[in-house]
Amino acid sequence: MEEPSLKGRSLFITGASRGIGLAIALRAARDGANIAVVAKTVTPHPRLPGTIYTAAEQIEQVGGKALPLAVDIRSDEQVASAVAECAKTFGGIDILVNNASAIQLTRADVTELKRFDLMQQVNARGTFLCSKLCLPHLIGRDNPHVLTLAPPISMDSRWFTQHTAYTVSKFAMGMLSFGLAAEWKDSGVAFNCLWPKTIIRTAALNLIPGVDQSRCRNPEIVADAAHMILTREAKSFTGRFCIDEDVLREAGVTDFSGYAVDPRQELMTDLFLE
Repeated sequence: MEEPSLKGRSLFITGASRGIGLAIALRAARDGANIAVVAKTVTPHPRLPGTIYTAAEQIEQVGGKALPLAVDIRSDEQVASAVAECAKTFGGIDILVNNASAIQLTRADVTELKRFDLMQQVNARGTFLCSKLCLPHLIGRDNPHVLTLAPPISMDSRWFTQHTAYTVSKFAMGMLSFGLAAEWKDSGVAFNCLWPKTIIRTAALNLIPGVDQSRCRNPEIVADAAHMILTREAKSFTGRFCIDEDVLREAGVTDFSGYAVDPRQELMTDLFLE
């Protein structure tokens, strides 16, 4: 039986210059996919490695085709231009991955309004904007998918007590995905969410104090789960909130030690999960 593949498929991935977004891009690239690397970083950040150009080089080194696009997804004009450039370069868009996200885990009294606005604009508005502008290109494609990195929605107060602003922005991403799944089900476009069961070690963790990175997993587990979702039949698999480990277990994976930063350590469960 032939393994599911993304060969020849064209992906528009936000926040793809590093971390989970880059891992998803590289997993698709190994199949021979086309990747639009959509992110703001064009010159090295002092604390966060990776630019759209270094990501593009890695994608092409493993067998994919890359299109680096400098985009702030808060800008209607920049996103519209990037979507058009991706469709023109690759002959269309098959998959959108809403991975870009802003985070600040603070209570209201120390959350600046500009940071509140940033999280809502990148996380919620950015997800909606990219979905809206990619939809005309997705409709009518063979097995079109939109995958958003957002957690299952929960009204448990524990997820609000320390960082209401961030929680609202991430749940908004999930609500948008769920709603768009309903809106576009009859058109055959799948909208699903994916969230890691454990905290994932990325460069961004360096900006969050108190996280023991030895108790994390590497982003490849999210990339492998994303690949499995994106190769499923869009018409029958939509409107789901998926957890990376559950997706892999359903596919028959039983040994997850290879994803751990340190297999000897007890893993830290990610936010929003029991």
